[in-house]
Amino acid sequence: MAKNILEFEKPIFELEEKIEEMKKLEDNLDIKSEIDNLESKVHLLKKNIYDNLTRWQRVQLARHPERPYTLDYIFLMTDNFIELHGDRQFKDDKAVVGGFAMLGDEKVMIIGHQKGRDTKSNLERNFGMPNPEGYRKALRLMKLAEKFNKPVITLLDTPGAYPGIEAEERGQAEAIARNLLEMSRLKVPIIVVIIGEGASGGALGMGVGDRILMLENTWYSVISPESCSSILWRSWEYKEQAAEALKLTAPDLMEQKIIDRIVPEPLGGAHKDHKKIAATLKDILLEEISVLKKIKPDKLVSNRIDKFGKMGVYEE
Repeated sequence: MAKNILEFEKPIFELEEKIEEMKKLEDNLDIKSEIDNLESKVHLLKKNIYDNLTRWQRVQLARHPERPYTLDYIFLMTDNFIELHGDRQFKDDKAVVGGFAMLGDEKVMIIGHQKGRDTKSNLERNFGMPNPEGYRKALRLMKLAEKFNKPVITLLDTPGAYPGIEAEERGQAEAIARNLLEMSRLKVPIIVVIIGEGASGGALGMGVGDRILMLENTWYSVISPESCSSILWRSWEYKEQAAEALKLTAPDLMEQKIIDRIVPEPLGGAHKDHKKIAATLKDILLEEISVLKKIKPDKLVSNRIDKFGKMGVYEE
């Protein structure tokens, strides 16, 4: 069995393997019609599986190691990216990347969490878990964007803010809280996109914006299913039930009015076609920016504050 095949994808993979084997024999045998039938069967199977994913299965897809990360999107969607480093206080946190870039004809500030692809790069990127200096770097770049009147795009993909004692000593909670305050009153358009995992304050620390977008197979929640399971059941075995209870997928959050738009992914997930999902996201971002740029700065800020102020408010 190939690596990175999820449990629910195995029937698809087995049929695709069979098709590949048959194609090798196609020159000697007249089996084209059988191959065509199997390919149709695979397509229908994919549609059936991916149109009916459970919440836990979407969590698994959001964590897929072959999904595009922030730098992948930056290099696929933008030109002339200039990465900016450091928080001007402590050091450069490599779990957060950002800088100016051209998105089509728009100059933007694009910032996001960055995970690694292997053990070495994951250690360098701290598995996409920012320290306080990561949030302070992000805020410095947002303030720079405001100074030059450029829109801000944030790409969220983190298992959470780094929980180590050194992060707490350097003011992790204050750094996240400061970002929430400053992002709420930034006088340029902010578009937030959850591209993978959106866990807790680690994601929210860069998640206040005028428009909140989620890719189709991502999750956004105050806690991960495993952590929720370990608190409620004192075991990680109930993570699937926890995922169902948390209602953490894009359709759930759209229904709760926490996000504004779902970005469709290629069949099978974003990792199946990096170029296609990047092109889709680019078109949507340019569309959103063109709308937000027409709104005056003061109105932009008041709308943003109203938007978040309404969350969690219910009438009986």
